[in-house]
Amino acid sequence: MSFDTLGLSPALLCALNEQGYTTPTPIQLEAIPLVLAGRDLLAGAQTGTGKTAAFALPMLERLYPDGALKPNQPRKIRALVLTPTRELAVQVHDSIRAYGKNIRFSSTTIFGGVGMGGQVMALRRGMDIIVATPGRLIDHLDQRTLNLRDIEILVLDEADRMLDMGFLPAIKKILGQLPRQRQNLMFSATYADDIRALATDMLNNPAQVQIAQQNSAAPSVEHLVYAVDNDRKKDVLIELLAQDSRRQTLVFGRTKHGSDRLAKQLCQAGFKADAIHGNKSQNARQRALKDFKDGRINVLVATDIAARGLDIDQLPVVINYDLPMVAADYVHRIGRTGRAGCTGLALSLVSRDEQGLLNEIQRLLKRELDVAVVAGFEPKIPLRTGTDAQRAGKPGRQRRAPSAAAQPNGGGKHHAGKDQRRGGGGGAAQTGRRSSSAGGRGAGGGAAGAGVGAGGRGPSGGNRGPRSPR
Repeated sequence: MSFDTLGLSPALLCALNEQGYTTPTPIQLEAIPLVLAGRDLLAGAQTGTGKTAAFALPMLERLYPDGALKPNQPRKIRALVLTPTRELAVQVHDSIRAYGKNIRFSSTTIFGGVGMGGQVMALRRGMDIIVATPGRLIDHLDQRTLNLRDIEILVLDEADRMLDMGFLPAIKKILGQLPRQRQNLMFSATYADDIRALATDMLNNPAQVQIAQQNSAAPSVEHLVYAVDNDRKKDVLIELLAQDSRRQTLVFGRTKHGSDRLAKQLCQAGFKADAIHGNKSQNARQRALKDFKDGRINVLVATDIAARGLDIDQLPVVINYDLPMVAADYVHRIGRTGRAGCTGLALSLVSRDEQGLLNEIQRLLKRELDVAVVAGFEPKIPLRTGTDAQRAGKPGRQRRAPSAAAQPNGGGKHHAGKDQRRGGGGGAAQTGRRSSSAGGRGAGGGAAGAGVGAGGRGPSGGNRGPRSPR
């Protein structure tokens, strides 16, 4: 099915065609007709499924059904999109502008970390659409630099993340400033009790769309756990990154200070790296993200603030240097890879003191994660596997990864933990009844048994079908 069948105006279809978007994603197919019909919507969709277009396209269609602003129509804020982070606000706004490039309307972003002066000036000029984070929007409401009495459409994007970040009081205050008659769209990757309670208060007889299993990872992402002592994580990370220093890799740390320190250590080891977290200025965060997207740096170390807000085409690898404290954040982190028809690889460096966190992740995913060790970096205290781990949660299958020195890059079809056991070139490391070939199908091996080499049909290249908007 194409976008032509969804009831969008020629102005929107032309913009989509210019960007090469031809085939709607499942969330777009389900959500767009419902939003166009004026329904409130509660949508469950994992990150990377195209949910921005699922609300932005019908929102623009409803606000501008003729593909243009009506003559002499006064400027007033007609649509509000709330996002949890500044990065996501910028990216959602960029998408709205791209989809509406053939429509005359005014829009802006409202978020903290920058001065309010420029935002106030933009609001005084008159805006039709605002994409905002809750905290800074409250600041403007308190200073009466904007009002929301003309809002026709409200969107809560990644509502679960906003509640995780403590924005529920701010959201309730914002809801109190809105007109009672409006269309409400809520998008969330998870449905905790607080999300359902907010949906009950906010939505009016909503249509419900659930595209992916709740708290599930995208099937296009391969998972592999490396068992390693905590004090050797940095060395194992450097070993993995060295297999292809040109590959774009997103590394997740737990703390701001730790992420800064790790980025500096990677730079000292010869990698082009930077860090992004909440203590960075907005300009510094945007510069680091742009450098990463443009390839000027190859490794971006991030805290969970970036888990939902980063949108990077064909990101091949995500590495969890530290496991998240909340299992659901694992899904959000690895959602940065395996997007838009590409395959991806999620690696996690796990020490014994993170065993409980790993068990929680496996319970959430309802699956076992393969466990490997990098030759030369065997942990002094291995992870519990098999019967020992079943008491705390579903275990992984621990095996030894082939040494990096024995594996040239490239060659073959690389998929972590699965294809590397199908036989092929390279020396196989024996672990009980299971053997692990270095390269899967093909002549060469992957990086430290993870299948992260540059060659073949792996996550560094991905397999793209027809493009769909995010």
